[in-house]
Amino acid sequence: MRNLIETFWKNTHLAHGYELVSTPHVANLELWKTSGHNDFYRDSMFDTMEVEEQTYQLKPMNCPFHILIFKDVLHSYREFPLRMAELGTVYRFERSGTLHGLMRVRGFTQDDAHIFCTSTQIKDEILGVLNLAEFILSTFGFEQYEVNLSTRPEKYVGENAIWEQATTALRQALDAKGWDYVVDEGGGAFYGPKIDIKIEDAIGRRWQCSTIQVDFNLPERFDLEYVGEDGNRHRPIMIHRALFGSLERFFGILVENYAGDFPLWLAPVQARLIPVSDEHLPHAMAIAAQMKVAGLRVQVDQSGDRMAKQIRRAELEKIPVMAIIGAKEVESETLSIRSRQHGELGSMGVSTVIEKMQLVVSERGWF
Repeated sequence: MRNLIETFWKNTHLAHGYELVSTPHVANLELWKTSGHNDFYRDSMFDTMEVEEQTYQLKPMNCPFHILIFKDVLHSYREFPLRMAELGTVYRFERSGTLHGLMRVRGFTQDDAHIFCTSTQIKDEILGVLNLAEFILSTFGFEQYEVNLSTRPEKYVGENAIWEQATTALRQALDAKGWDYVVDEGGGAFYGPKIDIKIEDAIGRRWQCSTIQVDFNLPERFDLEYVGEDGNRHRPIMIHRALFGSLERFFGILVENYAGDFPLWLAPVQARLIPVSDEHLPHAMAIAAQMKVAGLRVQVDQSGDRMAKQIRRAELEKIPVMAIIGAKEVESETLSIRSRQHGELGSMGVSTVIEKMQLVVSERGWF
């Protein structure tokens, strides 16, 4: 399932103009001093390590690495917006009393992305992120959101004018999206305003997932520049955004939302082939091999248990598709199909079953 989620995420981001990057898990402590994490985030970072008389630090965030990639060359305004995305594993020292299954862990993978743009591009980029968040979250079955817009706090960095421009752009993007939202006055980070999106699961619980933050601090700290239309150098606007938030946490939310009863495209095992007796096992194995070549995730029940027990086990394991194989099915090259969602579907040719399953998977639906 993790591979499915990651592959979907990568393909979606490539289709939306993001470049995929990969960054190290450790860096020289000087990087974290420049970024400010060593001063403001020290309590949530693991102890440093000494390597060849230099001090290194496990990364708590991916942002500084993406900034270094940006700084590798001097960019022109013609290249903007520049979007980088990474499934980057970060490490944070959470106290043992705060750990909670997959929901709160010490090492997790953020679906991080950073957008470098001009101040006039903020609204369109934020709207693009909102649309992308809606597409990704709805694909996984989440369509109810609580949205918060957090504005300038008492202590902040950056000029008032750019804060107002960024906050206005966030408001305009939310208004253009047509989402209801609550304004959290003064609830923004010290480095910029932000939008937080909470999703609602099948039983009405709300989970913080997506966040979109405008950052005036890190571009200043790292002295980021680009060449503007006037030929002069300017400071870019940096937008942080994560849509799942944490892959591990999102996976935990998915499990609870579906109670383990996943749609066909996500199910770890999409079909269970159930031979009526051991003499039908070789035929079941041959069909399973054929279905695997077609890209389907299939298992054969080789327990030798009675058919009723095999069916019951598949039901308890919430397998979306069960295929019964007896003498009649062997002779006619068919499968007797039982859907977890729709019950008995009757006899179908093997190729027909494969085509139907492939279609449902491509549509990310239920069989």
